[in-house]
Amino acid sequence: MSTFDSTKTRLATLLGDIVTGKIQLPDFQRGWVWDDEHIRSLLVSIARSFPVGAIMLLEFGGDAKFKVRPVEGVDPTKATPNKLEKLILDGQQRLTSLTQVLMFKEPVETRDSKKKLLKRYYYIDIELALSGKENYESAIISLDPDRILRENFGRDIKLDLSTPEQEYRNFFFPCNQILNSDAWEEGLNNYDPSKFGLYMKFRGQVLNEFRSYDLPIIELNRANSKEAVCLVFEKVNTGGEPLT
Repeated sequence: MSTFDSTKTRLATLLGDIVTGKIQLPDFQRGWVWDDEHIRSLLVSIARSFPVGAIMLLEFGGDAKFKVRPVEGVDPTKATPNKLEKLILDGQQRLTSLTQVLMFKEPVETRDSKKKLLKRYYYIDIELALSGKENYESAIISLDPDRILRENFGRDIKLDLSTPEQEYRNFFFPCNQILNSDAWEEGLNNYDPSKFGLYMKFRGQVLNEFRSYDLPIIELNRANSKEAVCLVFEKVNTGGEPLT
């Protein structure tokens, strides 16, 4: 009898299950370590419908009992053990990054290339994104918690997205509203109806890629022994290639 199954699951469904605590982490998983560059690269890959690798989950229960914890940033009072259905064996960095960027209103706690701690909000330049998929890497940006991009050693403001009105004026879309943009769309239409037609083109071309994105899932069922689960975890975490 097979001890695993493979399928595809909508990204939004996975992230919703993470936030509600249906999907959590076994306690032996290391902490979340992805930097800002990796996060932006992941967002570009999904926007372009590129594959980002399979996710491996373990059905909770059976003999393979582990201490668990919620994905970083998830409210632990919501991720209670009685809701738990699956554990993440492989894909923690990708799922945590996407949960932080797409599901939470708070800035994402990440690092720069020198491992310095950062807090970042992620945005998409709507007009630049519409100019061609080859420009997505430049169109997806991250900003400090004040959501202001400065130059000339901080003396001059190059881009101000500190309020919804500034987002509408500069035509930059906040990534934390990708999966539910109703409020932002209403605000844009009230602020500048002339931009709404172009925005709808952006929604169809870019936002819908995130909303319809399916992740391949390999799910180990609860019949697997603890030794088998640990062996699988060891192999997928030493033989995996870094995301490019």
